[in-house]
Amino acid sequence: MHLRNSLLILITLVSVSARAEFKALPDKAPEPAENPSTPAKLELGKMLFFEPRLSMDGTVSCNSCHNVMFHGGDGRPVGVGIHGQRGGRGSPTVWNSAFQTVQFWDGRAKTLEDQAKGPLINGVEMGMTSHDFVIERLNKIPGYISAFKTAFPKDKNPVNIDNMARAIAVYERTLITPNAPFDKYMKGNKKALTPQQIKGMKLVDEIGCTSCHTGVNFSGEEKMGEGNYKPFPQVPGSKFDKMYDLTSDLGRFEVTKNPEDKNQWRVPTWRNIAITAPYFHNGKVKTLDEAVRVMAKTQLDADLTDTQVEDIVAFLNSLTGEFPVQKMPRLPNTANMTVTPEP
Repeated sequence: MHLRNSLLILITLVSVSARAEFKALPDKAPEPAENPSTPAKLELGKMLFFEPRLSMDGTVSCNSCHNVMFHGGDGRPVGVGIHGQRGGRGSPTVWNSAFQTVQFWDGRAKTLEDQAKGPLINGVEMGMTSHDFVIERLNKIPGYISAFKTAFPKDKNPVNIDNMARAIAVYERTLITPNAPFDKYMKGNKKALTPQQIKGMKLVDEIGCTSCHTGVNFSGEEKMGEGNYKPFPQVPGSKFDKMYDLTSDLGRFEVTKNPEDKNQWRVPTWRNIAITAPYFHNGKVKTLDEAVRVMAKTQLDADLTDTQVEDIVAFLNSLTGEFPVQKMPRLPNTANMTVTPEP
């Protein structure tokens, strides 16, 4: 191990021992003062989340890639949009996304409201030509006009892209998975974790994983809108760089064009990580035990034993929470016409 990397790990371990803190997941997500939740907004947001007519050909909804009937992603290496087009990155889980301080792998959206607007006009994802076209289509569906008026009664023209994003964000802030074994343990039930899981919990702190994975979502404790970005790989040159194509996507650099941001990524959550394979931004790693090995080597230059990997994986399994039942919404009809063109 190089002296520089040894010093890096030593500094990391010292800082972690001083500040690392494990926290249970709150029952309610923080919401911005400018977009308080209301029952009408929540109902509208849920409809819009499941609405495929927000895509050009009427085949892709938010739920297509972020399936709330599943683990909040789609289980594929990269997202798939209209006409079967493949994106370049995987679909992060939407469950507990309200606790992420920024959205998307590269943090290009500071809020859930900002995030909701992006996929609509992405040519690979939902393929709408503009936000104005999105609103034009919604205005052709009478049920949405009335739903927007109910959700935003003070607005003269409530059917607009900002209100659409606000409603979706309100729904997404209800997508919380509480009462994981870890949360029960943190709330006082010391039998909620197995001895192996407790061992793994201590191990991720000792070896330095919590230098990045802190807070209630294990993704950092920055303020909303201020992302927790880290280089991946932080210690380049291992066999995993080429094996899993870790460096060809330059991450946050694609947003900022700042050379210092090359291969920088928003720290992803550990919540429900045991059920959200495949792993990393490109979905190249299929199993959690391999993901643990990759992270240890590329971030800390550490080669873990099989027993250490098993203990860490056991702990990560304790972060799988309870998924509130989601009832599919009834979407507004259009009488005697369609609003989507031929594929």
